Amino acid sequence: MVDNAFHVVDEDAIRVDADKLRTFIARCFGKLGLRPQDADEAAETLVASDLLGRDTHGVQLIPTQYLDALRDGRVNPKPEVSVVRETPTTAVLDGDNGFGAIVGRHAMNLAIQKATEHAVGLVTVRHSRHFAAAGVYSMMALGHDMIGLAMTNSSPQVVPTFGREARFGTNPIAVAVPAGREKYWALDMATSVVATNRLLVADRLGRAIPEGWITDLEGNPVTDPSVPRGRRLVMPLGSTPTASSYKGYGLAVWVDIMCGVLSGNGFGVRLPDGQVGHFFVAIAINAFIPRDEFTAMMDQLLQDLRTTPTIPGADHVTYAGEHEREIEAERRAHGIPMHTALIADLQAMADQLGVAWDL
Repeated sequence: MVDNAFHVVDEDAIRVDADKLRTFIARCFGKLGLRPQDADEAAETLVASDLLGRDTHGVQLIPTQYLDALRDGRVNPKPEVSVVRETPTTAVLDGDNGFGAIVGRHAMNLAIQKATEHAVGLVTVRHSRHFAAAGVYSMMALGHDMIGLAMTNSSPQVVPTFGREARFGTNPIAVAVPAGREKYWALDMATSVVATNRLLVADRLGRAIPEGWITDLEGNPVTDPSVPRGRRLVMPLGSTPTASSYKGYGLAVWVDIMCGVLSGNGFGVRLPDGQVGHFFVAIAINAFIPRDEFTAMMDQLLQDLRTTPTIPGADHVTYAGEHEREIEAERRAHGIPMHTALIADLQAMADQLGVAWDL
């Protein structure tokens, strides 16, 4: 679900047409050395995140993270993704230190292909890089009448319960499940109390963050999102032991196992030079139950959730993916709201790369 508290407000934003933004970003990626198809798909991944309201994992990542990483050679713009090991239903891929938005799509498409032929596909990836929003990949399965799962490990920023040194990343998990009239249920969540890219957004918006998200190196609460990475620690989902932080801690370790151990990539403090691992699953629904029966039951499940009696002051209960669907419809109709500071960063990037500015 999307938290509106850290969305840019219209008075600080410029609305940008999604198709124009996608074309512009693809041209920028082309200048950074990506192959034309890879540039198009990477742009599609980031703009899809913005359309769903996941602004923390959308286009804002390019000037803040991806631009320098691609320019200075830390990330391979033309990866040769290879199969390390394969069975009819599984595969291990080597991402060749490639841009995760390229490698991730390749891997999820392979999982879907295997599920089309054999009911289920499981693909783990080693030697990749940051792949943006996990939910974009899990939702790729929806159009194939499949359940999709995507997860990634990441560099250590999060402490285990009772710890005061980071041992794992924000390690997100995303699941997407098709429905009928309700369209889909789609969960995309960090296993930390907050995705660290949200700190960048909060800093850009000039907003304090809640206590319980991050601490200083001694474990004291911090509400300033501008505190640099080396001077802060992120809490696992749950935040404190009394609020069940061990559950977020456990989920984060599971992600490290599936993405880092099972792939052979490495995990936590043993990630190789910033390279990360991913894990993708596609499950063909009709291998278990007729599609129409499944989607009808999903509709009933989601409607039961929405019609739950509410506490005072609440309009209605929402479910994962419902609010994002509303945001996507609004943004497709009226454009993606982008903070003026981000617009300035994108204009500066266009000037550096020699790409025409036409947004």
